[in-house]
Amino acid sequence: MIRDDILGSLPVHTAVPALERALDAHGCAVLCAPPGTGKTTLVPLVLAGLLGDGSVARPVRRVIVAEPRRIAARAAARRMAWLLGEQVGERVGFTVRGERVVGRATVVEVVTTGVLLQRLQRDQELAGVDVVILDECHERHLDADTVAAFLLDVRAALRPELRLVAASATTDAAGWARLLGDAPVVEARGVSYPVEVVWAPPVKPVRPPHGMRVDPALLAHVASVVRRALAERDGDVLCFLPGVGEIGRVAGLLGDAAGAEVLQVHGRAPAAVQDAVLAGSAGSAGSPGAAGSAGSAGGRRVVLATAVAESSLTVPGVRIVVDAGLAREPRTDHARGLSALTTVRVSQAGARQRAGRAGREAPGVVYRCWTEAEDSRLARFPSPEIKVADLAAFALQAACWGDPSAAGLALLDPPPAGALAAARSVLAAIGAVEAVEAGQGEGDTDGGGGGRVTERGVRMARLGLHPRLARALLDGAPEVGTRRAAEVVALLSEEPPRAYGDDLAAAWRTARRGEDGYAARWRQEVRRLERAPELSSSTGSRGSVSAGAGAVSGAGAGAVSGAGETSGSSPRSGSGSMSGSGSDDAVAGLIAALAFPERVARARGEGACLMVSGTGGELGEGSRLRGAPWLAVAVADRPATAASARVRLAAVIDEDTARAAAGRLLVAGEEVRWEDGDVVAREVERLGAVELSVRALRAPDGRLVRAALLDGLRREGLGLLRWTRDAQGLRDRLDFLHREVGGGWPDVSDVALLARADEWLEPELSRARRRSDLGRLDAGQALRRLLPWTTGEAARLDELAPERVEVPSGSRVRVEYGGPQPVLAVKLQELFGLRETPKVAGVPVLVHLLSPAGRPAAVTADLASFWREGYRAVRAELRGRYPRHPWPEDPSTAVPTRRLNQRR
Repeated sequence: MIRDDILGSLPVHTAVPALERALDAHGCAVLCAPPGTGKTTLVPLVLAGLLGDGSVARPVRRVIVAEPRRIAARAAARRMAWLLGEQVGERVGFTVRGERVVGRATVVEVVTTGVLLQRLQRDQELAGVDVVILDECHERHLDADTVAAFLLDVRAALRPELRLVAASATTDAAGWARLLGDAPVVEARGVSYPVEVVWAPPVKPVRPPHGMRVDPALLAHVASVVRRALAERDGDVLCFLPGVGEIGRVAGLLGDAAGAEVLQVHGRAPAAVQDAVLAGSAGSAGSPGAAGSAGSAGGRRVVLATAVAESSLTVPGVRIVVDAGLAREPRTDHARGLSALTTVRVSQAGARQRAGRAGREAPGVVYRCWTEAEDSRLARFPSPEIKVADLAAFALQAACWGDPSAAGLALLDPPPAGALAAARSVLAAIGAVEAVEAGQGEGDTDGGGGGRVTERGVRMARLGLHPRLARALLDGAPEVGTRRAAEVVALLSEEPPRAYGDDLAAAWRTARRGEDGYAARWRQEVRRLERAPELSSSTGSRGSVSAGAGAVSGAGAGAVSGAGETSGSSPRSGSGSMSGSGSDDAVAGLIAALAFPERVARARGEGACLMVSGTGGELGEGSRLRGAPWLAVAVADRPATAASARVRLAAVIDEDTARAAAGRLLVAGEEVRWEDGDVVAREVERLGAVELSVRALRAPDGRLVRAALLDGLRREGLGLLRWTRDAQGLRDRLDFLHREVGGGWPDVSDVALLARADEWLEPELSRARRRSDLGRLDAGQALRRLLPWTTGEAARLDELAPERVEVPSGSRVRVEYGGPQPVLAVKLQELFGLRETPKVAGVPVLVHLLSPAGRPAAVTADLASFWREGYRAVRAELRGRYPRHPWPEDPSTAVPTRRLNQRR
């Protein structure tokens, strides 16, 4: 029986007529409705023609509702079926990865955006579908943005009658309206109750989050705030935490002391727990399965949840929200090939969304675990996933769609050029797309030179996995057997709980015998992958998949059979296959290495390793993997302040497997470079950044040696050459002339001299073989090669910038050119009679006047002024100290001398 009373009370009911008119007129619409208004449950039923007042017969349409998460898809389908008085699988069904509950009569199907993406790639017309609703589009998940772009293409080119609704609780309505071709915006007013804000920051400062780490002190504080909220207010508590680990930690801290039932809601929670949370306490009205459902028999509940409860799910009975203020977002380190979730501060929009959960059914309160001052510094909105995530899967989907550069896709935010280029490089390396030809621009790849999807890439995309894992499954199945490859890939597609440990093979064994929720989902995913039709053409036909970079050949199978501890029989002779044989370590290592070849790593000390990408890794204390000479790293993250990545999940491999999996990074040849202050010449075999073998070279290529010496000069400076006083003086004179005279006088800065090494360091540089040879090279003699000999100006060097100038006493005094102005340091008595300051190349020198003992007495750039004004003070100070030297009243007319006073 249809629950008309509940359906009629949903606030979105009043906006449905405007939505239908907008779709009739434009075919697209943006629906903005706060959480709990019924946009996810009522609107699909109305658009499908399953509801009506009986006066007007509504045509039955097939509606697809796309949700960002599996838990939300299941919950929405169950809620709609309950409202119709039916079971899921009748007129309302759902499809998520690995689970499909639909029937012949199903007209409303709730799917995840990933499932819809796969369906669009197989059937671009979406035959038989009349309406698509993109729910929670404000979350800006990459799959949702991609689906929207593809659907707009379908409407423009194939099916203009296909109706499209972008629905969200809070979104950039104007932006989505523009994206959908100036579609109308329909708003539904929700029933909102006031929510009081209580600022509840920790008493003592806590460390900010980095990577996946959250300060335990903050989690202890959140638990104490939950207890405080239970004591101060009535109703159930919804507590927002960033991830599964933090939820488990806070649940442990609460224990039984909270005086309420503690439930955990996240994507990994068992279905029974999810149903219990969404059902509400026993007797809650308006919930599917309310009577007799899980709960605490009318007692209070504390629901610990991730961001999934912000908008995707409605948790009845909540009057209190405790917000830890943290969220998880994907981040990619393209330089190191590391992708992971990272903990960030919640955005202002997210905080508002969370707080609103307390005012759904009655006035409520939100306890925010930060200060009011911090609140104003939060980002306004969360980062769109397309801006921060790994784009390999997006790039493959775009290539399969026929737009490798994604330039023609209608996206709210374009993908960053660098991230997209890195993603396409990965796809080319694994054979999913054609490599871009040399000299071809990124924007030209859809024309005809590269970037187009290969047959192998299409099979990868249809597996519903990240392209790296799809490559590992396709290339690994012929080697280890479909079942075993699928089991390891399923383990990598959803990272196992930390309790499973960091050893991939051990985690595999734990999952096999596990009875927890993760193990159940893992088995379901294994069954899905085993049945994938894309594997039927790869198993037993290695040649068809060897296009992938470093794809494992028969040698790879032989290598793997001996890796780790041997169990079972050896590979069948001549078959090159490990199906049914090989240890867990060997199989897990091969699959992980195929998925992440740049993370193959070799040990370099206790607990440390070096990946072939050049990234260092650190293993946890007590890890079984610490003694392994080679590892295939599956999961690693690198905190912003750390020099090395932390290895979270890896498998033991041997060198042969490393070579086979990361073969495209294997290089061998002469390597001559500047290292540790001298030229090092070696013959090296290298797997990326990892040196496999090294042998000293006795007669290295002279051109390589010369390049290494130049590199040494760039690193350590031209001081490696022999600079005598005369050589440095010549360089200073040339620098002065270049600055003051210009013309053909050379620039002798380090950068300029290194750029013209061919002109002034040859032929000595080409004859040099090591650092000591540079130390014997006379820099002054070499510099003379740069003088402007061809113009004849070189002959004027001593005229324009003389090394010494003659002073009135007859002495020839050296001029120092190393500063901004030439300097002449001379005894004061030797300049008697000189009325004007000496000049070189028209530039007055800076005169350093010295005492008879050669100590500084005065500095002047205007000698005439000094004789008039400064000399008297110097004379008064020094004549008593040096009475045997002349100190005339008027030095400008006195006779210069280098000697003492002559006796009369």
